[in-house]
Amino acid sequence: MTAARKVLVTGGAGFIGANFVRYWSECYPSDRIIVLDALTYAGNLANLESVAAGDNYRFVHGNILDVATIDELMLGEQVDTIVHFAAESHVDRSIHEPDAFIQTNVIGTNNLLMAARKHWIDSDSGPAAHLFHHVSTDEVYGTLGPDDPAFTEQTLYAPNSPYAASKAASDHLVRSYHHTFGMQVTTSNCSNNYGPYQFPEKLIPLMIVNAVTGKPLPVYGDGSNIRDWLYVEDHCRGIDRVINQGQRGATYNIGGNNEWRNIDIVNQLCKSIDAAFEADDQLAAHFPDAPAAGGKKTESLITFVKDRLGHDWRYAIDATLAESELGYKPLESFESGFQLTLNWMLQNEMWWRAVMDGSYRDWISKNYSADD
Repeated sequence: MTAARKVLVTGGAGFIGANFVRYWSECYPSDRIIVLDALTYAGNLANLESVAAGDNYRFVHGNILDVATIDELMLGEQVDTIVHFAAESHVDRSIHEPDAFIQTNVIGTNNLLMAARKHWIDSDSGPAAHLFHHVSTDEVYGTLGPDDPAFTEQTLYAPNSPYAASKAASDHLVRSYHHTFGMQVTTSNCSNNYGPYQFPEKLIPLMIVNAVTGKPLPVYGDGSNIRDWLYVEDHCRGIDRVINQGQRGATYNIGGNNEWRNIDIVNQLCKSIDAAFEADDQLAAHFPDAPAAGGKKTESLITFVKDRLGHDWRYAIDATLAESELGYKPLESFESGFQLTLNWMLQNEMWWRAVMDGSYRDWISKNYSADD
């Protein structure tokens, strides 16, 4: 049985980070979890309500660019495990504001690595066992043609956006701290995540929100871009396997084995929403602006828009290594994971309306102390 760990989760109030915190607290209740999050637009304390009352949980409002905060946490909490999610992650934003991506994803990651080295490697009182797990993306590998094999851990890096380039740089930093300083690290590169608590700037939650509020469903280009989709809890299971069973210094690809064209995703979403409204009369009263509320097809909202700059055509993850070494396999198909996501979005209107109109930030400013 694994001894209790002291786990620092950066970006733990964001989409994937919060799902991981809830997953980890259920699977390893004896571990202490310290969440560090800057609570930028995509971070939300409501994502962590289910774990906030636990004795082994602490939330710290802080930024990975703040070296003093990181150092204080590493020393005060005697952290032995870091799971690093904190990142700027939206490609469109990186095109318009690349500086923020360099600061958070590159400088912030190096700040964490320096603090980990100080307390784990250079200190005589460092923990006997430690791990820095870095969460990355398939976008560092670039783009694939229609017949190209899926990305493996040996695929050469070829990032095509400022976001992808900043994540590639952070991946290389993590690797360098293992080979230069002997730090125990692992890295996972995942495909497109979806599921509960995802900020509605990403494809699936944005389309669901727009569909039920009667707004256009914007699709880039002709919608032929292909992504591999991974249900967020399957991603958390994969990270669990890497942390507990992965070879130190190694990288593992975590994918969903679900390649879909964007337009097919949107069409599937439209059909599922139409079916949901047909099955539940209360949805029409609750979302009167949805076409489905008036018996119309949700697909009428689909609008093709000018393609994004440098839009990668296809991503696909080959997770053979994680499957063969770690026994990892996603449990959800896209259909089952999407239905779980749609049900959650329909049942949690207050959550997504709050994050979209910013009212939860007002709650934070009145009820939350940054000193905690």
